[in-house]
Order: sequence, then structure tokens, then C-alpha cells
Amino acid sequence: MKRNIFFALSFFSILFFAGCSHKVTRIDPAEQVDISGRWNNTDSRLVAEDITKAVLGANWLTDHMAAKNGQRPVVIVGFVTNKSHEHIEAETFVKDVENSFVTTQKVRLVQGGKKREELRAEKADQQTNSTVSSMKKFGLEQGADFILQGSINSIVDSHKRKKVVYYQVNLELTNIETNEVTWIGEKKIAKYVKN
Repeated sequence: MKRNIFFALSFFSILFFAGCSHKVTRIDPAEQVDISGRWNNTDSRLVAEDITKAVLGANWLTDHMAAKNGQRPVVIVGFVTNKSHEHIEAETFVKDVENSFVTTQKVRLVQGGKKREELRAEKADQQTNSTVSSMKKFGLEQGADFILQGSINSIVDSHKRKKVVYYQVNLELTNIETNEVTWIGEKKIAKYVKN
């Protein structure tokens, strides 16, 4: 009897684990794959590429450099708020934009938010724990000229097993000293999903 129970449990265990198995195939991160119709890495990349090209090609950049004897503007990337119907990790999109800023060398990028707080905490720690010759001083940070902020919004139109998901990313570049909005950009993505 115990032997039969053992075989039955073994058999059901094999069936259970066979049913739980899945196959994973590595793909190129640049390959466009839409499985669910939700926001994905392709959307993030496309938006970042288009927005970066637009902001770096706009008049505000040449106007600033003309007014400042050719000096590149210092930009900080602020919050990009997710107001969409789904969870979107805006940081992946923000990092793509920051990477483009650094790579093109058209603007200078400074840290903001929690990373800036962490840098300041490190400087404070150095005041106590580092040698005088190696400690970094307070008050020498590069101040930003502009801040880039925005939001991700969505609209879902659905009926039975069909839906259209519409995303709109809006970004604004603001002159920190004057509060003047110097550039506004948007990128729209629409997806038709049929289940």
C-alpha cells in the first residue's frame, strides 16, 4: 500500500512539475515584441529616441549657447509621472534620455532627486572620515540651467475582445532661473490589441 502511494505521489509530482516548466529564449533587446499590448521596452526606447532627438534639435539649445558664449546648458532630468492606467517604470525611459544627453555631449547632465541626496550624504561622510586632501567640499555642485519633467498618460478604448491602447508622453523643459518653459515635446503610441 505504501508503495502504491509513493508511486502515485511520484507520478503526480512529475505531472505537476512538467506542467510548471517553461521555455526561455533569449532575444535581442532591440527586437520589437508585443505580447500583451501593454507598455514595454520597445515603447520606452522609441519614446526616448524621438523625444531626445526633438529636445536636442530645438531652438532653446542654440539660443542658450549663443547667450552664454558657446557654453553647453546644464540639464537635470526631474520626475516623469506615470498617470497611465498601468504600472510603467518611468526610470527605464528616463535613463534612456539621460544616456542620450551624455552620449551626444550637447548638454551637461547633473544628478537630481535621490541620487543627488546620496551624493550629498557621501560628501557629508567625507567631512568626518576622509583625509583633508581627498575630501570633497560642499557648495561646489554644478547648478542646472534647465529641468526636464513630464508625464505618461494613457487612454483605453475597448469593446468585447478588441481594444486600442493609446499612450502619450509629454515632456517640458523649463529654465530654472526664470521658470520659462523653453520646450514642449510629446510622443504618441497607439496599439490595437485583439484577444
